[in-house]
Amino acid sequence: MNQEKVRVINNPVVLLNLCTMRDKDTDSQGVRIATRKITRCLLYEAAKNLPLVEKEVTTPLTTFKAKTVDPNINLIISPILRAGLIFTDEAIDILPQATIRHIGMYRDEKTLKPVWYYNKVPMDTPNPENFYVYITDPMLATGNSLLAAIDLYAGKGIPIKNIKCLCIIAAPQGIENIQSHYPDIEIITAAVDDHLNEKGYIVPGMGDAGDRIFNT
Repeated sequence: MNQEKVRVINNPVVLLNLCTMRDKDTDSQGVRIATRKITRCLLYEAAKNLPLVEKEVTTPLTTFKAKTVDPNINLIISPILRAGLIFTDEAIDILPQATIRHIGMYRDEKTLKPVWYYNKVPMDTPNPENFYVYITDPMLATGNSLLAAIDLYAGKGIPIKNIKCLCIIAAPQGIENIQSHYPDIEIITAAVDDHLNEKGYIVPGMGDAGDRIFNT
């Protein structure tokens, strides 16, 4: 595992909410609230790669040049359904200029491979170097679904340095799977757990993220 490309955000606020969402006695509302707080922290970290420009701003006292996010970039938040949806509310709040493009996949429980059922990414990418993509999925387990999503955007010519993977809990096997195909991609997470069990679940993890977030 290339540790330099895995950014673990473990400040006290993240750790507090990570503990809450892992606890089997936390109800779905508690899991959702804790998850949203963590996703906000991850999104702030991811946004550090956005290019800045200067803009003239007039305050009640004076006019000066302030730095702001370049309005000419194309920013995409791409949640992997269904659990990845938990990122969207926070993303829209803090990055209102972003476009949300959903990717629908579920994991075949026998093969652990992703099965597509929805793709909202058939868009043109003129000047692909101006596209910035954050692919979101709370759990990076085998990494197969995330890898398929990365392929989708990399295939459109978007530079790998402009694509980031945001997950709350990651397994070493999933990280290694991603890095074996895209060694330079950055993964932003709140925790790297111990291992995957025989069913492909992260241990210690939090169980099925989608079930616990949406009470199913």
